[in-house]
Amino acid sequence: MTRHYLTGCELDADELHALLDRAAELKAAPLSSRALAGRSVALLFEHPSTRTRLSFEAGIHELGGHPIVLRPGDLQLARGESVGDTALVLSRHVCAVGVRTGPDAMLAELAGRATVPVINMLTTRHHPCQALADLLTVREAFGGLAGLRLAYVGDGNNVARSLALLGARAGAHVAVASPAGYALALDDGENGVAGEDGRSDAEGSDGTIPLTPEERARITLHEDPREAVAGARMVYADVWVSMNDDEHTAEERRRALAPYRLDDALLDHAAPDAIALHCLPAHPGEEITAEVLHGPRQRIWEQAENRRHAQKALLELLVA
Repeated sequence: MTRHYLTGCELDADELHALLDRAAELKAAPLSSRALAGRSVALLFEHPSTRTRLSFEAGIHELGGHPIVLRPGDLQLARGESVGDTALVLSRHVCAVGVRTGPDAMLAELAGRATVPVINMLTTRHHPCQALADLLTVREAFGGLAGLRLAYVGDGNNVARSLALLGARAGAHVAVASPAGYALALDDGENGVAGEDGRSDAEGSDGTIPLTPEERARITLHEDPREAVAGARMVYADVWVSMNDDEHTAEERRRALAPYRLDDALLDHAAPDAIALHCLPAHPGEEITAEVLHGPRQRIWEQAENRRHAQKALLELLVA
């Protein structure tokens, strides 16, 4: 069965830790692997990107492969060709497909028909490649993940979901603070609730491994950002208004999320050695202050680089 990486929960805990180990090795020796020599990877971008495109293109090149970047106008999808037929054609030419899109349904349909691994480069509900880089950055800072408290403040969006799911699987405690109406909502499998087959820890037909009750217990939801941040070794922020949000509600979102700004005062409620993270692009003065974004308490730029190393390890796992 072809393995995909759509939510992050296709990896069990041992695989996740092994992947992070391998990412650290590849960071230390970027040109040590030729896992994609003579092979191509298709990268479908329905939305523009800086970090995702740079990190995947550079990483595939370092693995000896050839990245083929495809924008909406480059495919016949815009003229009515089905997602399923597109998947069949792509599978005949490349060894893997990365997709940055909106609704998860399109990604799931593509993965359902593809005979090569499909990687979620970002969807409305999930950003699992970002979460790998986040965890790698925290591990570099503190030497491990088990038992650490990681805090996320702001909108309970795709970044918050992926951080919570993978952080819990890695053994960390992830505290997510959001205002009413913006809280992170987890599905049954993500909540550690058994599915129709009565199993909460068995691999599903889509390849995902639902959270166990123990993993779900490591995710806590809060309304008070100071409560979530208390004792945390990492504090994370994301934009308040993203490309998928309705601009008509932008000011309403900014008002609701203003108390969740990542500034030095909020960081002071965390552990003394806490680091600040942000998946970028940032809007200084909104979700994060310029002092934190470019100050001594952050690992944000290291985090941005770590996208490349984590994704190289993921490509090795799925393709090689």
